[in-house]
Amino acid sequence: MSDIEPEGAILQRDKRTYAIVPRTPVGMVSAEILESIAKVVRKYNIPIVKITSGQRLALVGLEREQIEPAWQDLGIGVGQAVALCLHYVQACPGNSVCKFGVDDSLGLGTELEESLSGATFPAKLKIGVSGCPMCCGESYLRDVGFFAKNKGWTVIVGGNSGGRPRIGDVVAQDLPRDEAIAICRKFLSYYQTHGKSKERTARFVDRLGIEAIKTAIL
Repeated sequence: MSDIEPEGAILQRDKRTYAIVPRTPVGMVSAEILESIAKVVRKYNIPIVKITSGQRLALVGLEREQIEPAWQDLGIGVGQAVALCLHYVQACPGNSVCKFGVDDSLGLGTELEESLSGATFPAKLKIGVSGCPMCCGESYLRDVGFFAKNKGWTVIVGGNSGGRPRIGDVVAQDLPRDEAIAICRKFLSYYQTHGKSKERTARFVDRLGIEAIKTAIL
């Protein structure tokens, strides 16, 4: 067996089977996507289908030789899980349907995922977008977070919910959508340039200090 792991697959605890994660930006799925996933689950007898914390579906328990044909049958892009890149943008329903929604979190989240997919970073990157201050998109616990208030978007950086949790720091408030995205891009560019290998943004902000980062990006 090759020592190179199959592309778009995550080796499981048994050191034999794999999980794959189809890309579902901001957790949105269509009937066609659900039908494709259901067909693949039945065809390859996949034992576990799990909704992840990042609003994605993990298909767990594939044999190595099943991975490539399963991806071909799915016809869906790979949701990254280990690469040093954007893994996902998590978003609440926002003002599309939620009675508490102040602004369009799904639209902002989709725009961010489309524009940042393919970019590389010092470590994996997760983004949370919330349509109101209740932060159902877990904005304070993501590498970059956004939430909407009546006066505009708040941008947060350096959050993490892992083994060393960190509440993110607010870097700007009351911004129109385009300015909020611009601040996000400036922060990520600064992170790409000054971040250490495999250093998550939480540790990056701890190391440099939020005031120094604000000075650099604002």
